[in-house]
Amino acid sequence: MALTRGFELDIPIGRISGLRSGEPGAPRVLALHGWLDNAASFVPLAAEFERTGLHGIDLVAPDLPGHGRSAHLPPGADYSFAGAVHSVLDIADALGWERFALLGHSMGAGIASLVAAGCPHRVERLLAIEALGALPEAPENTARRLRDAVAATRALPGKRLRVFPDIEPAVRARMHANVLGEASARLLVERGMRAVQGDGAAGGYEWSSDPRLTLPTMVRMTEAQVRNLIAGIECPARVIYADPPQPYLPEPLRSEHAALLPHGERVVLPGGHHLHMEDPRAVAAAIGDFFLRQAHPDP
Repeated sequence: MALTRGFELDIPIGRISGLRSGEPGAPRVLALHGWLDNAASFVPLAAEFERTGLHGIDLVAPDLPGHGRSAHLPPGADYSFAGAVHSVLDIADALGWERFALLGHSMGAGIASLVAAGCPHRVERLLAIEALGALPEAPENTARRLRDAVAATRALPGKRLRVFPDIEPAVRARMHANVLGEASARLLVERGMRAVQGDGAAGGYEWSSDPRLTLPTMVRMTEAQVRNLIAGIECPARVIYADPPQPYLPEPLRSEHAALLPHGERVVLPGGHHLHMEDPRAVAAAIGDFFLRQAHPDP
């Protein structure tokens, strides 16, 4: 079930592109990638599913709005987890999926958590990698965060994107920024860049992601709100964390969050933040037949 079949869907914010594998009628799994990643994030994991014989799912990995080859949000719109919930539901609607499972990594796992909590009647199962719920903010930092985000947003227009002469420097940049191997970084870069015309005959490549994605989040939930959100995820859930943990989601906090799931379990694997790309065999083994249990796709 190599994740190589491209697709395009039209939703209210614009055109969504992505990658798909599997056959219609199989259990439906919507895969949501991490921040500044794209659908290619799930290519190694899909290949491992194929190697181990897990062919029985319909895996759809969209480029989320503002990422990869998908449309950016319109001017004046704000990228937020809450707004992304509607984009995910719009994608599912465009696919004709009433009920489905969610597979998310990092930002995608956070968004998937909100969808599962907010629309329990539509989400059958949740597999979250390296995130659960949302990143909390201390209440006393609310005003400062809002001011910083507003200032950064007002200063963004007019800034030019870096143009690379070819994709190799971008591959090295992703390897350094995300502690990725060359093969994983190349997958993300090849789908996450676009050719541009330069002055005269010179051209190059720039990131296709929306620069607004780099802006600070204007408002975050408090820790109490995050805990209530996670406790509201009613479907069977499995969380896969990497060891060592990320600084922004340390122990014991992340294990405490996983323990709040009414029907959840936690798996910890050695590796880095992109372990689903760097060690897909271990992650596929940890997923096992999770998506095949009690799956009832629409006829």
